[in-house]
Amino acid sequence: MKQFHRIQLIILCLFVALCTNGQERYTFKGGDVNGIRKWYMGRQIAQVMSHYGIEWLERPERDFEENTLALLKNLNLKPGMKVADIGAGSGYHSRLIAKQIGNGKVYAVDVEQEMIAFLNERIKREKISNIQPVLGSETSVLLPAESIDLMLLVDVYHEFSFPYEMGTSMYNALKPSGKIVLVEFRMEDDAVPIKTIHKMSESQTIKEMKKAGFRLEKNYTNLPWQHCMVFVK
Repeated sequence: MKQFHRIQLIILCLFVALCTNGQERYTFKGGDVNGIRKWYMGRQIAQVMSHYGIEWLERPERDFEENTLALLKNLNLKPGMKVADIGAGSGYHSRLIAKQIGNGKVYAVDVEQEMIAFLNERIKREKISNIQPVLGSETSVLLPAESIDLMLLVDVYHEFSFPYEMGTSMYNALKPSGKIVLVEFRMEDDAVPIKTIHKMSESQTIKEMKKAGFRLEKNYTNLPWQHCMVFVK
């Protein structure tokens, strides 16, 4: 009987420890009005750009402002690759990647049903055969384990409501040799004309990605406004 109670006590302690860890991972307080009342590792999480921001995502000057051509070169895409565009939104980058990977596949992941609907319409309109929209969740990319060669996140990570859980989910979905490319507006550069809450510093990004099991391999400096950070398992 004593042994039984001891086991019960151990299970209870483990349960309490797990619950406490989850509560301490995030803090809740005020801050920038363009963010939510949730903080992770000293950073306030930004509000999500919804489908109402499609016009901004598809603005004609975006190629010039963000040097999309340079970004695509940084990705080092190969035919046959399986690429996940996390926070794909309108599919701005998904359709460009699809053209370069031949018989590969792009998994365009987004959490908004309206964005998925827009993506499906774009695929039909532009007759793209190798993009598969995926409705993800706030805590998971909902992709099979070790199935993805490359993940691209453009100006989306800072909006994750559950960055640790999403980081873990991406880690699990990547192949052992897979890479994540995080593109974020540079916090270190005051000249970048973006609200502070929608910027990230290299040091903060490294700190958060390390928590999910990643290390920085390289940060490309050839984009006008953004970091282009490559992370590996």
